[in-house]
Amino acid sequence: MSDPIDLGMPASGLAGIPTLGADDAGLTKRDFTSDQEVRWCPGCGDYAVLAAVQGFLPDLGLRRENIVFVSGIGCSSRFPYYLDTYGMHSIHGRAPAIATGLATSRPDLSVWVVTGDGDALSIGGNHLIHALRRNVNITILLFNNKIYGLTKGQYSPTSDAGTITKSTPMGSVDTPFNPVSLALGAEASFVARTLDSDRTHLTGVLRQAAEHRGAAFVEIYQNCPIFNDGAFQLIKDRDSQAARLVHLVDGEPVTAGVEADRQVLIREANGSVRFVPETEAAGRPVVIHDVRDPNPTAAFALSRLDDGTMTHVPMGVFRNVDRPTYDDLVRGQVESAVAGAGRPSDDASLDTLLRGTDTWTVA
Repeated sequence: MSDPIDLGMPASGLAGIPTLGADDAGLTKRDFTSDQEVRWCPGCGDYAVLAAVQGFLPDLGLRRENIVFVSGIGCSSRFPYYLDTYGMHSIHGRAPAIATGLATSRPDLSVWVVTGDGDALSIGGNHLIHALRRNVNITILLFNNKIYGLTKGQYSPTSDAGTITKSTPMGSVDTPFNPVSLALGAEASFVARTLDSDRTHLTGVLRQAAEHRGAAFVEIYQNCPIFNDGAFQLIKDRDSQAARLVHLVDGEPVTAGVEADRQVLIREANGSVRFVPETEAAGRPVVIHDVRDPNPTAAFALSRLDDGTMTHVPMGVFRNVDRPTYDDLVRGQVESAVAGAGRPSDDASLDTLLRGTDTWTVA
């Protein structure tokens, strides 16, 4: 296998994007809040995510005109209306495709995709996985409420088996997607999960995703109070969340629970992982979380801990690795072609490429 092309790729996803100058006034949350009335149902988790994003964007130090939010169709896809940045409310499932073109043609922009579990994983599934495998320098926020909200309560690709909805009155018989597992299977270079109601954790994950150069995928568990209320109550309830949430910390053992009930994740001889009481972990191969592991196998195993029962739900960054991005590589090829170095011939100008040997003249 040949070595990847070295384009001097910047280490940060924000590199090359114009920042505020020394004479510019600092931006605040108010500067990123549009004058549009926010139209979500009372109690929707989207409000919390919007507030977190509006409060976080000033920390990037970027000009508003160099930030773009692209959305598809769904409740979450109203997001661009409520931000005072550039934005596009596009078509169902196609936001990653539009964002790919934008990121490739405009390296001076910080490009974000806001999508939902229905928009991204149903009609948009193909666009999502290819944006991830190509490693386009975009940040994808997937709001997962395990239901179709905008179209009034049909089951979605992440709805639990047996979920009763308007389109599954006898219960869903589908096996739901695990979005994190899907992203890792597509070899996304940054994969994380967070929760709408945990402002501190959400903001921290968003910051890391924005700084990553490449395809950053963030699944956000988000409550729909109208059609799927309480879907994540087990990990939001203070009495039960401590035992269920698995906070992933790079370089530290993977654990669940607290104090006397703490459990530690170990690796079995067959490669599988399971939790055991901390008192039984001595001498066993304890799993140490490594976000920089180039092999996504260990991260995938962590994603499978969440089996739908919410007994153990990993939260945090699963993977954060560096590899060449699609848009950097494409721009590199264009630059080489323009410079005459795109083909192994003596005359490899862009005009030569356009008028190559595979053309003919019709009399």
